[in-house]
Amino acid sequence: MRIRISIARQTLVLSDDSGQVSGVWPVSTSSRGPGERRESCCTPRGRHVVRAKIGAGLPVNTVFSARRPTGEVYSPALAATFPDKDWILTRILWLSGVEPGKNRLGEVDTMRRYIYIHGCPDAVSLLFPGSHGCVRMRNADVVELFDRTPVRTLVEIVEN
Repeated sequence: MRIRISIARQTLVLSDDSGQVSGVWPVSTSSRGPGERRESCCTPRGRHVVRAKIGAGLPVNTVFSARRPTGEVYSPALAATFPDKDWILTRILWLSGVEPGKNRLGEVDTMRRYIYIHGCPDAVSLLFPGSHGCVRMRNADVVELFDRTPVRTLVEIVEN
């Protein structure tokens, strides 16, 4: 399996190793655009792998903090309590760069920047940049991707 994320199109495409597309979903990447530097809040480009999968079997809308479930389930009432929160929900696919100097090691390390593919509130607009660097997906979509994507899956993030 392979994942290709287009920052320009705000889409994620899942394909098998022969290139046969098996899924296309809308996403939202960083509101600050592409970039690899630590603390930039940008979405890193280049080749990555899914380093870890977090949240298997948990309910849809499970709230995560520091990659751990908080015990809360996202709801409109919870959202009203924390109106400016950048919610990480349902599942996390934690990315690790594989290109030293570009998205791995030092000031550009994707994994140490805690860049994920993750669920977000279904009311959040996708197909427009809006995240703090991660790749946001609808909860049902991230569950499907999570279930179909093994650890070590290649993830390529491109501008076009």
